[in-house]
Amino acid sequence: MKIIEVPAADAERLVPLLQDLHALHVAYQPERHIPAPGSDGLAGWLQGWLGAETIFALAAESPQGTLLGYLIYELQDRPALPLRPAETRAMLHHISVTGAWRRMGVGKALVEAMKARALDAGATVIAATYAPFNTASAALMKGMGMEPVLTMAEWRAKGSAP
Repeated sequence: MKIIEVPAADAERLVPLLQDLHALHVAYQPERHIPAPGSDGLAGWLQGWLGAETIFALAAESPQGTLLGYLIYELQDRPALPLRPAETRAMLHHISVTGAWRRMGVGKALVEAMKARALDAGATVIAATYAPFNTASAALMKGMGMEPVLTMAEWRAKGSAP
């Protein structure tokens, strides 16, 4: 397995893994997510997102060229505020590992690669969000030395579901 950067032009390679990740979120929080979005729409959206200067995708690739997992992160320059110092934060937005390769170190390898790249780019904080039902992500983040620091609560108007 090797860790590669996935350019915006190759965004469609991430779609099957994104669909798996999204299906998990739909199963647990159907009121927040559109079920089964189309591949073309996802590929176009990913391509646009990955085209941003501060958004990066890494993938774990098998020797045969199959993607075993991916992550998407953003480098955020946060200016100083009266309440906190300036910081450059690497925000992990997505991580997904194909079912057959879970619990085999793929997620850990991806986060380690992201952390190394982010630190080289000047990041002083590595952060992630994950859903409360996603115990695999929670365990991965804890194993990488990341601890929860915030909890987000949400209210949704009736009829706002997809």
